[in-house]
Amino acid sequence: MAGLKQPDDKSHFLLPDLGEGLVEAELISWRVKPGDVVTTSSILAEMQTDKALVEVPSPWPGTVSELCGKPGDIMKVGKPLVRYAVSGAAPAAAPAAKGPACVSASVAAGVPAEAEGDQGTVVGTMSGTLTVSDRFARKPEHTVAAPVRGKALATPAVRRIAREMGIDINKVAGTGHSGRVTASDVHGFAGGSKAAAGFAPRAVAASIPMPPVDKDGVSQRIAFRGVRRKIAESLERSVRTAVHFTVVDEADVTALDRRRREYSKVVGQKLSMMPFIMAAIVRALRKHPSLNANVDDANSEILIKGVINLSIAVDTDSGLMVPVVRNADQCTLVDLANQVKVLAGRCRDRTISREESMGGTFTLSNVGSYGGMFATPIINYPEVAILAAGRTKERVLVKDGRFYAGLVLPLSLSCDHRVVDGAEGARFLNTVVGLLEDPSSLL
Repeated sequence: MAGLKQPDDKSHFLLPDLGEGLVEAELISWRVKPGDVVTTSSILAEMQTDKALVEVPSPWPGTVSELCGKPGDIMKVGKPLVRYAVSGAAPAAAPAAKGPACVSASVAAGVPAEAEGDQGTVVGTMSGTLTVSDRFARKPEHTVAAPVRGKALATPAVRRIAREMGIDINKVAGTGHSGRVTASDVHGFAGGSKAAAGFAPRAVAASIPMPPVDKDGVSQRIAFRGVRRKIAESLERSVRTAVHFTVVDEADVTALDRRRREYSKVVGQKLSMMPFIMAAIVRALRKHPSLNANVDDANSEILIKGVINLSIAVDTDSGLMVPVVRNADQCTLVDLANQVKVLAGRCRDRTISREESMGGTFTLSNVGSYGGMFATPIINYPEVAILAAGRTKERVLVKDGRFYAGLVLPLSLSCDHRVVDGAEGARFLNTVVGLLEDPSSLL
């Protein structure tokens, strides 16, 4: 109609929640450049989350006009990632009864009010049961920020964020799939409505001044980014939160090594010692369930798990990654070996998904494959225990008063002393040792 101002065709794509509960991600690399023409689901960038490398696809076809960051930047959820011209109809058109429509950034992503004037903002969401690609490619539905009545629909991770920020999540308007409250919604509410609602923010610890570092003799500077940065954050949180203690022991695996070789011929597949150790851990966790748990510090609860999901520490060129073998107690030795191989491969080629690194109940670290005997492993918080297997070595052993050449496997168990008593930790490790020394119990 004459006299109406046409909407600006410059459209913003806001960084979506790459996994419920995330508030930021590191930009690893761009897959497009200004001037590129993209289609729906074309990959725009690679982002590093706390668990995995994630590809971010475009929700719209169009021409890229601007990239809002450079590799190495920490990008906040709900902030512009890409600006580009949307193909076809202008995105700021009034919402119809059917079909997707763009909404303002402050309504759909919970970003500060200064973005409200940009009616050409494309909002990314990650919620519901869609796959990663589907979630990004899905065009956001038109939603209106209105008070949520009744119990809010949100994942446990988002609820935890709300609790930590002192926010009543039932008062947060959800913009996710089916009205689900996302982490972006919580942060947006905290920035705009929390003060008015009477919520007091948690006290923030004063920053500790860092001592000066001698720069003399520096031969290389490496940015503390990517997987290494996420590892550091995770380990720091674990050491700061869990009360670690470590107990060590050795298992005579002479008979197990012989049975392992025989069993490998029977199944037609070479098996390492790893699946046998995993099987022993599974059996021991059934007998000592207090070690198969997570700590919910936000609610001051110990969550004993009914499922056994073994986290496996994997060394990669990018740093340590910890994928999860789910329902390990329902797997055969061959299943365990194959799952570890597949997950380790995905970690090393950076195709592991965030979901495949979540939900662990106990961690196994095979430090012996790289050398070393005993260790003081750091707990994979919020789990409460981790077992490190050292390198097996031949040794002269004594049994029933007789000397013999045997094979010894060193084991180091770290537990959260807030949950696991020292005696229970020792009993668990003793159970693992007993199972490894009796191969028939594992076969």
